Amino acid sequence: MSIRDERKLQSRQALLAAALRLSTSGRSFSSISLREVAREVGLVPTAFYRHFEDMDELGKELVDQVSLNLKHVLHQLGQGYIHAQHHSTQDSIELFFKAVTQDPESWIFMIAERWGGSTTVREAILREITFLIDDLANDLKKIDSMQHIQYEHDLKVLSTILINMSFTWAMTWINLSRQFQNAELQLHQQQFITQAVTQVRLMFRGISNWERK
Repeated sequence: MSIRDERKLQSRQALLAAALRLSTSGRSFSSISLREVAREVGLVPTAFYRHFEDMDELGKELVDQVSLNLKHVLHQLGQGYIHAQHHSTQDSIELFFKAVTQDPESWIFMIAERWGGSTTVREAILREITFLIDDLANDLKKIDSMQHIQYEHDLKVLSTILINMSFTWAMTWINLSRQFQNAELQLHQQQFITQAVTQVRLMFRGISNWERK
């Protein structure tokens, strides 16, 4: 890759990062202008068009990047369910929340823009969430306690519940760090981890007895 191509790639990534930063700071993606994003990275508006046709194109690529980050985290969570005998549910949940702490913007963006004002971004997120659900359903097929579930539809329903629950967990976890500090924050985080672990164990206990009527 030439120096020119490398700089172009860096500028493109800077625009994506700026859009993510602006859209997770109390603004919606649809309220952010092309000029704002360009100004955020020190580019003139006309330079934006060297990288993206418009904000819709930037939004779709941003969804793709954010989804890859979430896919990795959710896959790890699914693997934790599969290998529960060697890796406790609490360990899996703690690793999940650690990942949320390290990259809160990705979760905020997906959760907020899932129902946001940009039709293009909303549809892209819906598509990616469908992929996440399918991937998790495939992971769940490998769990010994799921072998009695004969219908793929049932696994997808379970996967949908877990994905939606993960989004709720992530946003609650992020909000805890906004509301509390230090020892009080640690206390509330530990209480929430215990709650999340209980939810998962109750769900899988019920699933182990699932029978389609």
